[in-house]
Amino acid sequence: MGKQEKIVSMFNDIAGTYDVANRVLSMGIDKSWRNKACNLAFNFYGKKDIEKIVDVACGTGDMILFWKKVANENKINLQNIVGVDPSVGMMEVGKKKLPDVEFIEAGAADMPLESNSADIISISYGIRNVVQRQEAFDEFARVLKKDGLVVISEFTKNKKEKLLDHVTDFYMNKVLPVLGGMISKNKEAYTYLPNSIDEFLTTENLCKELKLAGLEPIHVKAFSMNISTLIIARKL
Repeated sequence: MGKQEKIVSMFNDIAGTYDVANRVLSMGIDKSWRNKACNLAFNFYGKKDIEKIVDVACGTGDMILFWKKVANENKINLQNIVGVDPSVGMMEVGKKKLPDVEFIEAGAADMPLESNSADIISISYGIRNVVQRQEAFDEFARVLKKDGLVVISEFTKNKKEKLLDHVTDFYMNKVLPVLGGMISKNKEAYTYLPNSIDEFLTTENLCKELKLAGLEPIHVKAFSMNISTLIIARKL
């Protein structure tokens, strides 16, 4: 089994408890991160009629719920939203929450979607799980309309310079695996999370990869003691 297949299998295993674990482990803060991402993206895009949003690595559909909610709050006519994920187990949970949404089993680097068809592509806390990352960014650029946006929320690797950085590091490496393991009965999966962040790129290098795909970062901001970073890039 290759690295990507192992990651997908792990998410299939924890799908049933994933939402509960997410809320507990983030203490609900992830809701504000998702809300900010949607609001900022709509502001940058500047259109009240949006034909299609594609949420990649959609998992159980959390980000889709926020896109719908924030679109409604901003009186934006969102015609269609699609969830894409290689984990069938995660999407089965999502389908129960969002029976009206189309979910497609596919990886980020090979999506069965038409070129120049999406206004916005989002990927929330999933890009570090994509093994073929540069290919995925090229695929995002293919699927996006000109001037369309990529909205990435991710736990990014940061220098441990301040006391708070070390507090965050202690929580992610010592507390999170134990709590996540108790909730999901799969400690290995929640040991993978902090390890995957430590092995991941810095924000600067992530922006360089986006640029290589013709996606120009227009907004980069870290939240909550640099735990989560939001990057919004525009297709040139």
